[in-house]
Amino acid sequence: MSDKQGEIFANIQERAKIKVIGVGGAGGNAINSMIEHNLCGVNFIAANTDVQSLEVSKAGTKIQLGLALTQGLGAGANPQIGREAAIENMDFLKESLKDSNMVFIAAGLGGGTGTGAAPVIAEVSKELGALTVAVVTRPFAFEGLKRSKVAEEGLESLRKVADTVITIPNDRLRGIAPKNAKMKDMFKRADEILYHSVRGITDLILNTGHVNADFADVKTTMSKSGMAIMGIGTSAGQNRALEAAQRAISHPLLEDVSIKGAKAVLMNITANSEVTIEEITEASDYIHNEAGGEVDVIWGLVFDDEVGDEMRITVIATGIGSAPDLLSRDRHERLRTKLRVEDIKYSKHDESRIITPYKKTITESPSYSDPFKGGDIDQNNLEIPTFLRRKAD
Repeated sequence: MSDKQGEIFANIQERAKIKVIGVGGAGGNAINSMIEHNLCGVNFIAANTDVQSLEVSKAGTKIQLGLALTQGLGAGANPQIGREAAIENMDFLKESLKDSNMVFIAAGLGGGTGTGAAPVIAEVSKELGALTVAVVTRPFAFEGLKRSKVAEEGLESLRKVADTVITIPNDRLRGIAPKNAKMKDMFKRADEILYHSVRGITDLILNTGHVNADFADVKTTMSKSGMAIMGIGTSAGQNRALEAAQRAISHPLLEDVSIKGAKAVLMNITANSEVTIEEITEASDYIHNEAGGEVDVIWGLVFDDEVGDEMRITVIATGIGSAPDLLSRDRHERLRTKLRVEDIKYSKHDESRIITPYKKTITESPSYSDPFKGGDIDQNNLEIPTFLRRKAD
């Protein structure tokens, strides 16, 4: 084989380097859930001021933020402490995020570490040249106005530095959960949607498609795009294309906004090889009509006969305006009843040995449990006050 052929082969083997960093207690719980769901093709990092949270993290790399500042005891719900703690460990953050093509930042807003440290980490990621996407949760209303205000301030700081910000309001969990749902199950649902959001984007980049939406497409769509809507919808049967498209842009746990006026939409369709041009057209036309005629749509198609009659559509709509067009209550009620657990399917986790600046090197991949069957890891959100976490138990 010639050197040129070898060079081409090497380039084909090169894949986008994607890292997911969970910041604070909620972010740490989210990446534990992603690992348990076997999210593949990415490296995981946990960053926290709370050493107890890091002890139960399944991430390959763990960074204790603000050791000198907080002594491993957390940020005390003070975002300024979280920010200063991240600045204290700037070198570790840069070392952990270097050589990344894309960085996801998962965090819960309203507390100290996630709210304060996430914008600092986003700034580091941007300085290193990575496409930076924040996927964050907003607090429940019962947590009080102060926490909500802190969350909004943190969100504004993130918007200034991250390429794209996807927000998930925890209060929306109440709309789809049973009346007497346990708090720990509610937090687990929030972790699931964070996983759902990240998985939807990484699938677009890492899965080999017949019509490929590669990293360059994703970067074009998401770079410096502000607020975004992301969703995955699945359906089977005669109307699968339209129903999957509807579910993708109307996920009940994402922000209550439409894609009307979006600057760009990235759409990826997964179906068996029997998918028809009429189905592709129906799904695409629906997305075009919802977003508006001038929107730039980049699409990909993956043939997967293992999905049977099911069609899965992933949609990322970016450049959503600051004054979003609210979905009507009636329309959202109709669409959200169609969400099923089967909308979230899993792939295998990419096991890799990562040197950690926190205490030890992790050389073995831990055993994972199915979150739908219960697991060993405590999924309670460590950013919630202790008395609420105890009640959740």
